[in-house]
Amino acid sequence: MGTVLFGTELVGGVVSRVVVTRTISAPARQVWDVFTNLAGRRSWLSDVEFVEELTPGPFGVGTRWRETRLGARRQPITEELEVTALDPGRSCTITLAGAGAHYQLTYAFTPIDVGSHRGATTVAAVYEGRPHGLTNRFLMFFLGGFDARTVEGALRDDLDALAESVGARSARTWPRAS
Repeated sequence: MGTVLFGTELVGGVVSRVVVTRTISAPARQVWDVFTNLAGRRSWLSDVEFVEELTPGPFGVGTRWRETRLGARRQPITEELEVTALDPGRSCTITLAGAGAHYQLTYAFTPIDVGSHRGATTVAAVYEGRPHGLTNRFLMFFLGGFDARTVEGALRDDLDALAESVGARSARTWPRAS
């Protein structure tokens, strides 16, 4: 269903980078609309317990929200996220600052115009982690592979959930390629 690339890089201060792609059988606009609907995130992300929108108005650069998810030990983890770059309908970069590191997620939504998946959308999610401080860089260097596998699983789960949600919403309306 998708491609995964992960590894440890020391280029430009990025120590951890993970790329996951997923083909979703729906038009890019429909996938984008579900993805950017903050109020609806709980309906398609099973580990999201709560979403608190912190900025009014439409989804765009500067949009901020708090999201509480259940962690690996089923403990709630709350993070504040912010949209820092946006090309409506095409890409979105979301950042979050954690203890000792800065994380960035960039999502790209690419319509498929030819071939057997014509009319579908490829979604690529790119995670980059940049640790702050020598101790955190050292830990990231040694734990980067574990971190990458954990992030890869979470991104894959999120993209699978997005595909399922969009598929459920478009089952009767999306024109399948023949």
